[in-house]
Amino acid sequence: MKWTDLPADSLAVLRRGAVIPAHLLALDAGRRLDTRRQRAMTRYYLDAGAGGVAVGVHSTQFAIRDVGLYEPVLELAMRTAQEWEPIGGRRPLFMVAGLAGRTEQAVREAGIARGLGYHAGLLSLAAMKGASEDELIAHCSAVAAVMPVVGFYLQPAVGGIHLPASFWRRFAEIDNVVAIKMAPFHRYRTLDVIRGVVAAQAEERVTLYTGNDDHIVMDLLAPFTFMREGVPVTVRIRGGLLGHWSVWTRAAVQLLDRIHAAVAEGSAPLELLALDSQVTDCNAALFDVAHDFHGCIAGCHEILRRQGLLEGTWCLDPHEGLSPGQAAELSRVQADYPHLTDDAFVRENRERWLA
Repeated sequence: MKWTDLPADSLAVLRRGAVIPAHLLALDAGRRLDTRRQRAMTRYYLDAGAGGVAVGVHSTQFAIRDVGLYEPVLELAMRTAQEWEPIGGRRPLFMVAGLAGRTEQAVREAGIARGLGYHAGLLSLAAMKGASEDELIAHCSAVAAVMPVVGFYLQPAVGGIHLPASFWRRFAEIDNVVAIKMAPFHRYRTLDVIRGVVAAQAEERVTLYTGNDDHIVMDLLAPFTFMREGVPVTVRIRGGLLGHWSVWTRAAVQLLDRIHAAVAEGSAPLELLALDSQVTDCNAALFDVAHDFHGCIAGCHEILRRQGLLEGTWCLDPHEGLSPGQAAELSRVQADYPHLTDDAFVRENRERWLA
């Protein structure tokens, strides 16, 4: 499947820039899939105004592949998205499936995702540690031969590998690449991605998305200008594919709307700029920065547990959970930044999503 085969309205969602939450995984106390609450989460994201969801990614827990949940979880999210009537009526979505493993596995997962109707695969290269740049490009090309691909610069703290600008130029030259999620949590490495896309002359085809949960607002507000053959080329990061946006999603949609409006007007009010540090402060609590991201998934679970969408914070790995002091930090940011949360929205709609 080529990107030119994608529905034009879904592709337009990606190109315009959207909130694409990195879907979490609902488990019961026995660490088994809680289908009812998993479905409720998807409904929540769609009612909140998300432009799609990313399933089978880091926030969904890579270990779903080890317990036979990869295809069931992807299928459930897609079926729910197809059947649910969101607030305001049906609208086009851009659905992303996480792809992982070495080439044979990633190609197999791409075939599964394509068969389920996903529009693109978010390609993690964590399993390719030690591979040369040529080997990495060959791997990406093999997966892109199956379906459109979203590049993924995953931060090393959770398994990512360093990828220089030369890699990103060659990656962006692969015709079936439609977007890149930049999540190195690192300014220099984020610029490497953007420079690579500009050098490849791929900025019209490859849409940039932030995955830098520590710098969301400024990523989306700032223009990035680089020289190409003596001519300045300016590009922007259009949307976010974020673990942070797996919670408080309604507030994230409202925030992105404000940012898009400010960009269109050519000016960013100071109060919008001030939100950058506030959102980052929230992320520090969600992602457990104080403990090197150990509780990054459980922290997001805890917010949905408090809102009543999840029953608990269980992860597939019993050693993953909230870190000491993390719950208190979550309470602090909830109290300090109520404008960045959506508790009232969830409270009003929760029972409908859980039905």
